Amino acid sequence: MPYRPPLRAPSGPRRRTLLVSAAGAALLVGCSADLDSGGGGSSSATERARARAARDSRELLARYDAVLAAHPGLAERLGPLRAQVATHADAFGNGTTPTPAKSSASPSAASPSADPAVPATEKDALADLAGAERALADRRAKALVEVPGELARLLASVAAAGATHAYLLTEGAK
Repeated sequence: MPYRPPLRAPSGPRRRTLLVSAAGAALLVGCSADLDSGGGGSSSATERARARAARDSRELLARYDAVLAAHPGLAERLGPLRAQVATHADAFGNGTTPTPAKSSASPSAASPSADPAVPATEKDALADLAGAERALADRRAKALVEVPGELARLLASVAAAGATHAYLLTEGAK
């Protein structure tokens, strides 16, 4: 009888660890860079893309704040993810002029439209945040082809982090 190697063990926790590690590495590469691209990064299309990414991150941050205000029991779980979203907003906001409607860093100024959308249950609120993270990660991944190197790298890093956030928000609910 031939020798058969043992079946692979389930890779759930290992996959999660890998995703979080990959997102962390991407954040170190993308968000910690000083965005010193210089080459081709000054076009108006690039600045619009950067401003849009900063606005999207601030809106997502306001969404996290609204969920945390409505469901304080999620603070321990959402705190680290919210902190990363704030870092993303700062990374995109470097060197750009925020749009007037969403220029305040205060969550209360940017959250009136987000506050009413907070679901009543924690489970639904987590699913809503996961959906928002996933949709934003998808939009950012599609925008990569429209921007030059350094901004594309930052968008890719933040999109990867957003996809990881969505995974963590949905997997933790199981």
